[in-house]
Amino acid sequence: MLDLPVTLAGLFVGLIVGMTGMGGGALMTPILILLFGMQPLAAVSSDLVASMVMKPIGAAVHLRRKTVHGRLALLLVIGSVPSAFLGVLILQRYSAGVELQYWVKRALGAALMLVVTTLVVRPFLARWRSSTPPPEKLVVKTIPTLLIGVLGGLIVGLTSVGSGSLIMMMLLLSYPSIRLTQLVGTDLVQAVPLVASAALAHMLFGDFHLGITASILLGSLPGIYIGARFSSRASDRVIRPVLVVVLVASALKLLGASDWVVGLVSASIAAFGVGHFVSSSDRNRATEAATETATEA
Repeated sequence: MLDLPVTLAGLFVGLIVGMTGMGGGALMTPILILLFGMQPLAAVSSDLVASMVMKPIGAAVHLRRKTVHGRLALLLVIGSVPSAFLGVLILQRYSAGVELQYWVKRALGAALMLVVTTLVVRPFLARWRSSTPPPEKLVVKTIPTLLIGVLGGLIVGLTSVGSGSLIMMMLLLSYPSIRLTQLVGTDLVQAVPLVASAALAHMLFGDFHLGITASILLGSLPGIYIGARFSSRASDRVIRPVLVVVLVASALKLLGASDWVVGLVSASIAAFGVGHFVSSSDRNRATEAATETATEA
């Protein structure tokens, strides 16, 4: 049975994903737990199955455009697919009942903090990447790439978070000279079997809810399309701080922080973000004014 509030939440998450390219699990799973009161395992299971349907859409586009590094994607898949399946089995083997839900929430909170780190660090990595001269041919590092797949797959299996943001950041650190389109395309393609493996395991051993998954898809698919259409008009300087505040607040709640701690930290980050936005806007206006003056002269 479809759930309209969950559909609307899926629409909102889809818009954010379309505008920013970040993985939807970092937003959808916490929303299901914190706003709709779903059990953590059910939220992770249902969101992963929804992601399994959505991931091939973006991957197909990049395959058609030939912006996928085949060997890199293959190594990631070899590491991540069994690791993602193993992550679900670990949940079932070492936890049960209330204890299982507790550890899923804690693991999800930790994963969200890692996602926040990627959002904060990504602009600096991009600047570092732009200063790195591109080699004639990308040299694939077999063992580090396999380890990235193993770690990313395990996190996805446990929390549904990481198939996009975390793995992409680890790839960027390992291959700073990789072309951006190839980075995104490779990450999207490797995420298809990764998410499928985790989703299959959750369907077999988790707490999959068909109605919740269908509701997420009903909202998120058009949301991603609309968000992608408007992505060029969305200011990264505005979206990124808002996402950081939302994800930090969600992570702290999942990690068991009190409401006043969540409020204090969120307000501090928001204040810092507003101050940074205002100061950067002033600098941009000053630069534009100086350029105009120099042109007139």
